[in-house]
Amino acid sequence: MKILHVVPTYLPATRYGGPIFAVHGLARALVERGHDVDVFTTNVDGDGESDVPLRQRVDLDGVGVYYFSSPMRRLYWSPQMRQALGASIRGYDVAHLHSVFLYPTAAAARAAEKAHVPYVISPRGMLVPELIAAKSRWTKTAWLRLVERRNFTHAAAIHFTTEREREDTLRTTMPIPASFIVPNGVVLSGAPAASPAQRDENTILSLGRINWKKGIDRLIAALPHVDHTRLVIAGNDEENLTPRLKELAERLGVANRVEFRRRVDGDAKDALLARATIFALTSMSENFGNVVLEAMAAETPVLLTAEVGLAEEVRRARAGVVVPGQPREIANAIRKLLDEPEERRAMGARGRHAVETRFTWPRVAEEMEAQYARLLR
Repeated sequence: MKILHVVPTYLPATRYGGPIFAVHGLARALVERGHDVDVFTTNVDGDGESDVPLRQRVDLDGVGVYYFSSPMRRLYWSPQMRQALGASIRGYDVAHLHSVFLYPTAAAARAAEKAHVPYVISPRGMLVPELIAAKSRWTKTAWLRLVERRNFTHAAAIHFTTEREREDTLRTTMPIPASFIVPNGVVLSGAPAASPAQRDENTILSLGRINWKKGIDRLIAALPHVDHTRLVIAGNDEENLTPRLKELAERLGVANRVEFRRRVDGDAKDALLARATIFALTSMSENFGNVVLEAMAAETPVLLTAEVGLAEEVRRARAGVVVPGQPREIANAIRKLLDEPEERRAMGARGRHAVETRFTWPRVAEEMEAQYARLLR
């Protein structure tokens, strides 16, 4: 198959977190399965631009990536991309659009509809009623009504990464012509997990973007109820929330037990995950949670709030615990995990097994390929 992915931002703009790595992981794995895969994206990278050639093929792991300029970076508006879509989309068997509320999805949907090319939309966790109400409510509501509703109506299918994400989208009353669930994947390293002696004692790790919806304040508020525990928070802070979180830690008397680090990647990231006693993601909303898979792959037990998309998978695999979002409930779960080292090790082993059997990129690409083929039939 010849497959086109359309996404607002892409590598090397890693500041945007999980969706970029998820799209590239899928695209690369589809190439490895013998498909011809291109990506249309912009060169937007925060307040700047990625240092990449424009309007020409850039090879990334066998994926053909085409970058286009965006004069209106907030919506990723790109006349160059619109022109390229109109000129080339007929040459693809299927188009896969990643995002809502942003121009590239709307432009690609119109082009695909006009050319009678089936397209799939992945909302990537952006259609949660509570999140829409909390930020830019009226703008997003208008966009859903005037733009996104048509995109969804004419889509061949809507792709979700978890059942939780599908349920959240249904609550928005958006039309769902058809849908399927295929999770994100993870790259498995062959390195063994850290031994108990190599793990940092009583260390809770929060790893990922420091964002208002991640619920990091919940973790900090749990610390006064758990003695002798250290919290490491590592991630890029695009919203400048760190000063507020530090102030909270000071006010609660736990500032000496909270360490803030910059974003980590590569071997440093793997080492943090492997050395942590517990990995925690206490988000108010999380459609998936790629870093949860990375923690499970490192045989680190995970602590999640029920709002994280992977919560049911973690429950099913018995790879950690799922708790309500109240700080005391989080603290109780942390204490119980710290008191049961053998169970922590068993959770870690079960988590690694779950990743190996369900969440590797070759397995995920095989599932997605089957969905594309079904749509074409």
